[in-house]
Amino acid sequence: MSEKIELENKTVLLTGAAGFIGTNLALELLKSYQAIHIIGIDNLNDYYDVSIKDWRLAEIEKCAKEHPESSWTFIKGSIADKALIDKIFEEYKPDIVVNLAAQAGVRYSITNPDVYIESNLIGFYNLLEACRHSYDNGAKGVEHLVYASSSSVYGSNKKVPYSTDDRVDNPVSLYAATKKSNELMAHAYSKLYNIPSTGLRFFTVYGPAGRPDMAYFGFTNKLLKGETIQIFNYGNCKRDFTYVDDIVEGVKRVIQVPPEKKNGEDGLPVPPYKVYNIGNNQPENLLDFVDIFQQELIRAKVLPEDYDFEAHKELVPMQPGDVPITYADTSALEADFGFKPSTSLRDGLRKFAEWYKVFYQV
Repeated sequence: MSEKIELENKTVLLTGAAGFIGTNLALELLKSYQAIHIIGIDNLNDYYDVSIKDWRLAEIEKCAKEHPESSWTFIKGSIADKALIDKIFEEYKPDIVVNLAAQAGVRYSITNPDVYIESNLIGFYNLLEACRHSYDNGAKGVEHLVYASSSSVYGSNKKVPYSTDDRVDNPVSLYAATKKSNELMAHAYSKLYNIPSTGLRFFTVYGPAGRPDMAYFGFTNKLLKGETIQIFNYGNCKRDFTYVDDIVEGVKRVIQVPPEKKNGEDGLPVPPYKVYNIGNNQPENLLDFVDIFQQELIRAKVLPEDYDFEAHKELVPMQPGDVPITYADTSALEADFGFKPSTSLRDGLRKFAEWYKVFYQV
């Protein structure tokens, strides 16, 4: 690992800034560092309820006002717009780039492949090119590119827990294929242009103001309407649920320590490139998850105490593009950054249920 980057007075380009992880990261950086400058970009697409994205951006605005020594600039636009990305790099000269902009969701990629190619491949390529040219004419350029990968790259791997040493050549969705492509593209650019890059494979992130397409959020919406929730693979699914604050803490630590630039025996750069799993390292059975969740929804008064869950639960087979278990081996993250998620499932779901009650005025 190389020298730690002190984030004071640094400019951070944060893509996907109105997204679930992006917003929480922006808030954490504004609260943690004096004089940090965050340039947020997001296309605010309508893949899910835009009012949640608006609410998140309002939270960042509020936080930025409380920390006037720092600055927050929001740009509405797409990372697939090369001219816009080049203009942002020219104008703001970011020291650090955190790419969280991506079309998310496994199932959506089966019916809407175009947006995945645009955002996850073309958008990421535009950022890599901009990072590469940030060093032109001897400029200091980007010190660290951190980007979101996904646990979905492990596809139908049978070996658990998933380790970053495992081969990941069998994606079961286009979404997974685009994320694996990001890792390959970053490796090539790290090797060719000595760009320090770190990929983070996120495992099932949840929490307040999360993505409505995620199971826990969708379950809540359906139960409130008296609809039936479907539990896939007859409940024999395990997910490495990771609370958003834990993810953000991990990302914050990773940002500050780029992989070291060094030359190999051939005198050429060894790619300053790393990939880490960032998950909870303890998968939860889906039925146990639903059980804790229903208790917390009742506790937060989102649902009435006498709600009949059994009547609204249906066990169904697995769906295309899904995997039966996600389980992160996070030993490398622990070894390099001394970091391990600590939020229990109950605490995390409680915070979500309380937020949901207030946001939707249940």
